[in-house]
Order: sequence, then C-alpha cells, then structure tokens
Amino acid sequence: MRESPVVVIYPGTAGARPWRRASRRADWNSLGHVEKEHMQQRTLAGLGEVSALTLGGGGLGQVWGPTSRVEAVATVLEAVAGGINLLDLAPGYGRGEAEAVVGEAFGGRLPTGVRVTTKCQLGSPPVEQVEAIVRRRLECSLEGLRTDRVDLLLLHSNLIPDDYVYPRDSATQDRFATRLSLFDDAVVPVFEALHEEGLIGAWGITGVGLPATVIEVLGSARPPAVVQVVANCLDSPGDMRRYDEPARPRDIIKAAVAAGVGVMGIRAVQAGALTDGFDRDIPAESLDGRDFERAAPFRALAAELGMTPALLAHRYALGIDGVATVVLGVKNRSELAECLAAEKAGPLDAAMQRRIDDTVGRRAK
Repeated sequence: MRESPVVVIYPGTAGARPWRRASRRADWNSLGHVEKEHMQQRTLAGLGEVSALTLGGGGLGQVWGPTSRVEAVATVLEAVAGGINLLDLAPGYGRGEAEAVVGEAFGGRLPTGVRVTTKCQLGSPPVEQVEAIVRRRLECSLEGLRTDRVDLLLLHSNLIPDDYVYPRDSATQDRFATRLSLFDDAVVPVFEALHEEGLIGAWGITGVGLPATVIEVLGSARPPAVVQVVANCLDSPGDMRRYDEPARPRDIIKAAVAAGVGVMGIRAVQAGALTDGFDRDIPAESLDGRDFERAAPFRALAAELGMTPALLAHRYALGIDGVATVVLGVKNRSELAECLAAEKAGPLDAAMQRRIDDTVGRRAK
C-alpha cells in the first residue's frame, strides 16, 4: 500500500503552502521537511535503478506551451518529492532554460539518488570541430545546472547513413543530422573520453533518426548505454519524422533490449496529440495535427473509461515492453499530478493495450 500523497512543508509555515520562489542559493534541504512518495524502480542499463517516470525538460523549457520560472521550479521539486529520480534535460529546451530551472531548484546540489541527463545537438560539422563543439556545449549545460558532471549525455542529432539525403529539409540536414561515419570516428571517441574524465557517467543517443541506422548503431561493437525511443500507441514521432520510411519504434526498442541498451520512452502523449487538445498553435496539416485527428477514437475510449486521454496515454507507455522509464513533457504541477496518478494506477494490462492498439489502428499496420 502506498504512502499518503506528498506534502511539502516549507520553513516557517504551519502546513502545506503553494510554492514560493527559492533564492538563487537555495537547495533541496533548505526547503524543509519533504515526505517523498514511493515510485516503482526499474533497471535502465547504464544508469541502474531509476524511477518509472522521468521528468523531461521540454515542458520546463516551454517547448510544450508557456509556463513561468516559478512554476517550473516548483514542478521540479514536486516531481522529486513524488518519487522521480531522473531528470532529462537539454540546452535546446528553451535555450538553456530547462537546465537553469534545475540549477535554481537545487542550487547545484542534487538530492541524493537524483540523476540528471543532458544532450548535445551536433549535426555534421567538420570532423576536426566535433570535440570542441561537444565540450563547449557540455560546459554550458554544466554551468546552467550548476554542477560538474551529468549522469548521461545523449547525442541529440538524427543518425543517418553517410549518403542519405532527406526528402524534406535536405538543405539544412547537416544542422540536425549526424552522418554515421562521423558518429563512429569522432563522436563516440569524444563521448568515451568525457566518460573517462568523469564529466559524464554514460552516453547515449536519441533514436529518432533513420530507423535502420539507429538499429545498426544499437547492434554495433560500441553501442550506447541508453537510447531514447518514441513510446506511444500511435508509434508516431510526429513532426520529428523528416524521412518517408516507417518510424519503427517497436523495432528499435527490441533491438535495444537485445543489445543490452537501456530504453527511455519519449513522446508518450505524442506532442499533445494524445491529450484533450494542444496548448499551442499546431497547423492541422502538420504530422502532429494529423495525429490529433487520428487519435479521436482514443479520446473517446478514454472518456468511456473515465480517464483523461493523457492519463491513459501514460499508462499505455508505462506498459510497453522494453521501456525502462517514460519521459514526461509536463510544464506545471497540474500536468505532473496527472502523470503521477498514471504511475500510481500502474501500466495497462495486455487486453487493454490491445484494445487501444485496435482503436487507433496500430495492429493493422
């Protein structure tokens, strides 16, 4: 049986109160007594035991709609109090805002057992520039987080074959896609050096590039410790997919598990397509907009079950075989509470997962 809901009691108060902005030098212990919720722990290869939910930085950095620094800091603290012990960040989330939020929340001193990731958007620069770029961007992340190391550094670029040309955005693909030979010859050695120096605990990739290339890397002689993979009932990366081939996230997850690579599930609500509605302007003709229309039967099913679509989507993602932890895109405590409720309710059973698959047409593909 789980403990009672988390209550954060701030110094000088008689009970729980709304969040007040912490000072720049505040740390976790300065916030007073915190009753931490228990959360299921799962094994994430490369990092060990982590919470079933990971707090992502996209919401904190206002990628998924507006929030405030005060609310974002409060959300981080509430997440850790709720049992989350992995924070997944990137300098691209609000131009460093997500990392600055975590730096402010804990004053550079993460609570015991809480780990943090960051990412490097590299593209395909000249080989002689790779090390300098990676190191400079990691240094900026460490500065924002107010720490001297991260537990995981992920390549935030799409992996592609050397001769691949995107059917869309090909003129700018060297900004967002890393060619395989550059990855093998320059990126991996730099990541390994950073690990040896103690600046990172492990390294990984975001598995949203060309699926066959991602799978090839997972099965290589020097695989990443962790891969981030789309984990939703639509099997859709939405507008992240710039290629014409099927996204194949379940195949990527299977390949990762076979190679002993840890899997972090991303896009559980597919950028908002699996919720009641977007909280930002999304063109109806975009891939995210089309996914929202495709998910209409899913929303109807959620209503029938007496759940919100977001809660149902997170419970679905928590039950995908091979996914160790599901990364949340929340930007406030209200959205976080819904995700914590999903984890408490637990993954869906196999019959309900099949029903959802049939509802959105996934099994027919």
